[in-house]
This record gives sequence, C-alpha cells and structure tokens, in this order.
Amino acid sequence: MKTRKRNWFKRLTDIFFRPKYFFSKIVADGKMEDAMLRAFLWGLIGGVLVLIMQLVRGNPFTFLSLFKAIIVCPVVAVVLLFVFAGLMMLVSEITMGDRDWEIAVKGLASIFFVYPLTLIMNTLAFNCTSIWVISIATDLYILFLLYNIAVYCLHCKKISVMFVVIVGAVFLATVYLSDYRTLWFFVKNIHATLTCLS
Repeated sequence: MKTRKRNWFKRLTDIFFRPKYFFSKIVADGKMEDAMLRAFLWGLIGGVLVLIMQLVRGNPFTFLSLFKAIIVCPVVAVVLLFVFAGLMMLVSEITMGDRDWEIAVKGLASIFFVYPLTLIMNTLAFNCTSIWVISIATDLYILFLLYNIAVYCLHCKKISVMFVVIVGAVFLATVYLSDYRTLWFFVKNIHATLTCLS
C-alpha cells in the first residue's frame, strides 16, 4: 500500500516538475486495452468517491446516484479518453507532430488519475465563488496536461502548441464571460451553480 502511494505521488510530482521525463517514456506497443481499462477504473473510482462524499453530506442514497457512480462515470471516462485523443490528433496535425493514435491514447490514459480528482474537486464546491475558482483551476490544469502530452508524447512544436493552448484558454474565457458558463457549471456541480442563480 505504501509503495502504491509513493508511486502515485511520484507520478504526480513528475507530471508537475519533470513532464518531459514522464511523458517521454510512453511508447507504442500495440496494447491499447490497458489504456481503456485504466480510464474505466479511474472513472469508477471517481464515481464511487463522489457518491461517498454525497452520502457523507447527507444526500439520500438512490438507484440513480448508484447508477451514475458505477456506470455513467466510468463510461464517460472512456468516452473522454477517445474524444481527447481525437483532439490531440488534431492538435498534432496542426502543429506538425507525430500522427500516432496509440501514443495519444496512452499519453492521456497516463494522466487519467486526474479524472477522479476533478470530480471530487467539483463536488467540494459549495457556493458560487467556489465553483468559479475550482472550475477555472481544473480547466487550466487540463490545458497544462494537454500541452505536455502534445509536446513530449507527440513531439509537436512547442511554440505552435502554446498558440493552440492560448486559443483554448481564450475560448474558455469567452465561456466564463458569457451565459454559457451556467451550463458548464451545471455539468460540474448543480447545487453550487444554483447559488449563482439566486
């Protein structure tokens, strides 16, 4: 157990402080099942943790909440894996990187432990201010991860990727400054979003 915690912490610190070292180790070996399984399991862990947190808060246990925890969250995680992989292939095409689907999927799967963390962070939001802060922080962190995957996994040009990231950040800014932010917040935390509408 201690070894697993140490490995998880090392992975987290490597992504933050040594992204080139972490992402450069990802290679294509024809085995994408592990990547899909990893995304599914992290989605399941995230769903179960959110359900536990909701129950601790006093929310009633329902079949729908259980269904979301053990079915919806893992399936959404796998879907997001392939959606973001497609996005990474588009970025790679634009920025003259490697057009390697497997590397894109594996690079994303390697950071999918972030999925339950973002679910938990969004669940922790309790008012309008907290949902704003948490939502912006998690969105920027995801952009940071996508930048590193593009540069170190797919070997895209740094300047070009930075431009794409800036465009993504500007797009997110327009969402936050428009009425569409309410829909974005609803996806993350309904109860916290309702405090923004009151």
